[in-house]
Amino acid sequence: MKRRLTILFAFLPLFAAAQIVEAVHWSGEEAGDSVRLTATIQEGWHMTLISVGDEEIGEEIYDSPYTLTLAKADLVPIRYNSCNDVMCTAPEVWNYESTDRFADRTQNTDRNTDARSLWVIFVLGLLGGLLAIFTPCVWPIIPMTVSFFLKRTDNGARNAILYGLSIIVLYVGLGLLVTILFGASALNDLSTNAVVNIFFFLLLVVFALSFFGLFEITLPDSWSTAIDSKARSTGGFLSILLMAFTLVIVSFSCTGPIIGTLLVEAAGHSLLAPAIGMLGFAIALALPFSLFAMFPQWMKQAPKSGDWMTSFKVVLAFLELALSLKFLSVADLAYGWGILPRWLFLVIWIACFAGIGVYLLWNIGKVNTTRKIIRAVVIIPSFAFAAYLVPGLWGAPVKAVSAFAPPMEIEGREVFHDYEEGLAYARQTGKPIVIDFTGYGCVNCRKMEAYVLANDSVKARLKNYVFIELYVDDKRDGIGDKNSAIQRERFGSNAQPFYVQLDAQGEPVAEPMAFTTDPQVFINWLKY
Repeated sequence: MKRRLTILFAFLPLFAAAQIVEAVHWSGEEAGDSVRLTATIQEGWHMTLISVGDEEIGEEIYDSPYTLTLAKADLVPIRYNSCNDVMCTAPEVWNYESTDRFADRTQNTDRNTDARSLWVIFVLGLLGGLLAIFTPCVWPIIPMTVSFFLKRTDNGARNAILYGLSIIVLYVGLGLLVTILFGASALNDLSTNAVVNIFFFLLLVVFALSFFGLFEITLPDSWSTAIDSKARSTGGFLSILLMAFTLVIVSFSCTGPIIGTLLVEAAGHSLLAPAIGMLGFAIALALPFSLFAMFPQWMKQAPKSGDWMTSFKVVLAFLELALSLKFLSVADLAYGWGILPRWLFLVIWIACFAGIGVYLLWNIGKVNTTRKIIRAVVIIPSFAFAAYLVPGLWGAPVKAVSAFAPPMEIEGREVFHDYEEGLAYARQTGKPIVIDFTGYGCVNCRKMEAYVLANDSVKARLKNYVFIELYVDDKRDGIGDKNSAIQRERFGSNAQPFYVQLDAQGEPVAEPMAFTTDPQVFINWLKY
């Protein structure tokens, strides 16, 4: 019995080794309606071709390379095993997938990613609209609107609803206009264009300085006066539409930077994103106007304009300064200027949020109890968030700002930024490949880097791979255009983030991976 066990344990390493031997490498090439499959057999080995699809073969193959020509199909499973003079591997299955099937699959991934992105843009629009309501350019207009509807003798509820719908139509129309004027591809380019990003950086800085009280930004009074006069002298739906247009014009000095930020953020996602973002913004902005117009008695409980609005403007100014850095950072990264490293970005954000806390804490003893409580609700999170950002100066991931800050360097990982160089290295070392199609202006890419790629378990698994990081919006020497063409033509996708897993010869070995913040999902996706 002991002798048998000794023999069994002596052969166990052979059995274990047989499970990890890769003596045969398959690849496929399409030509019209047929596909040519090639098996490259390692020297000293031969292959038994067990079956191709549903057809049993049972042929031993000694010549390498061995080629097999078949009619084109979406999926062709090849069952085989390999042997040498000492051992044989267990039967294996290699699945050939047509490029059409792979393209369909990646397009489905793109659609799922786009759907998630549209929801994010919609929610950002809602938040922007809610923020705009409390600005000094919008809040004081609500009583004027209520007064306008109270003076009308026709159906008040219907008019209030039409007024809200008019606001929505105007802002969604603006989003559609942006799409029509620029088109989908141009919008994506605009999201990382240096001129556009620098313009919005300066725009937000100028508006922030205005909110700090250095100067006032207003559109010509004649514009809003003319439209308002026309609205009051016109009847029916046209007067309501003109009133909505008056709101858009009068509130521009406060809503402009919010709308601009939203449109540029939406531009990098999809064709519908600008309109979806404006839909969320308009719904949030229109709702209080319609409700107060329908129920004017509610105005008695609403807070009046006053010092609290000045405080709100200053807080908004700090936020706009912080957000402006995202636009500067995108241009800086895409063109390789190197003027805004991650540490400097974080220092300015720390100063902005600490500044909110210091400003609201100043003279807090002079406000009433209710406003003290409201200020405390803002002061405590502001200081806490500033403190949270401090460890980021020494390499902490600070995931909460991953969507805005420049990408962090992930230690212990060798990265190639050229597809051909990475592929050549993989062939030389025999390592499989993970390609990360990313972008400097890609918010979800930054999130996935912070939540997934920086995870210790993920980093340990990625050491088994050649990691190729390709920025599709790199503006230097056509690098981004080249990387974008590889993603579209080789893998049938143009969404980011987008991860592809290849073998050492550059053939896909798994379905592509899109955006996730769950490290375990990514680990389960990895084959090696």
